[in-house]
Amino acid sequence: MNSQITPQETELTQENQLKPELSISWEPFPESFKLPDNNVENNQQSFIVAALTDALGAAGLITPEMLIASNFALGANVNKQAVFKAADWLYVPKVKLGTKGIFRRSYTPNSQGSPVAVVMELVSEVDRGEYSHLPKYPYGKLYFYREILQVPTYVLYYPYLPRIEVWYLENGRYVSHSANAEGRFWIPQLELFIGTWHGERLQQNINWLRWWDKGGNLLLWSSEQAEKEKQRAEVLAAKLRELGIDPNTIF
Repeated sequence: MNSQITPQETELTQENQLKPELSISWEPFPESFKLPDNNVENNQQSFIVAALTDALGAAGLITPEMLIASNFALGANVNKQAVFKAADWLYVPKVKLGTKGIFRRSYTPNSQGSPVAVVMELVSEVDRGEYSHLPKYPYGKLYFYREILQVPTYVLYYPYLPRIEVWYLENGRYVSHSANAEGRFWIPQLELFIGTWHGERLQQNINWLRWWDKGGNLLLWSSEQAEKEKQRAEVLAAKLRELGIDPNTIF
């Protein structure tokens, strides 16, 4: 475990001096509520977060009661003011489906399902103060996730470096945790490791975030699974031909 101070902790002393009492409530917001306009940082961000979800789905790890979303608004009422933050990627283990099925414009924890378990943010090269610790409305993302939503696992990814930071909420503070020998970080709520992987997907040759299971096996994307199955079928067809069997009469 590594609790070393990072740039995200530079406002901690000032925050402790200003820390207010928070009155938090969890009333769901109406469908007509105007959500904040949160644009993605760049085109790579959309590819990276979509690939995370794709691998979970291909591995059969997504169930109907889960909420897994990207660039999606999380909300709460804080001191009688509505606060929303659009998380780059999030995981909620169990939500209430309701009469309208699974369509959502936003998510309010506790009233609409379980608390948010994991949040990931892809950090811009330009510091715009959105990850601020300061307890001032409309609040920075880090303060919102830690003090208001109390998300137990918070992941920051710097794609231009690339570097991952994984923080666990411990005694009201985010504590940085170290990677294993392979450079991967344990995400307890998903029972998976996360790490970086350089390669190509959808003609994007970049540094990706990827999942590994407890045994160190990479979770394949759906396209990789399809290619693997194709190769298996070709090998089997070749063996059948060697035996004098036309594979077209079997498949």
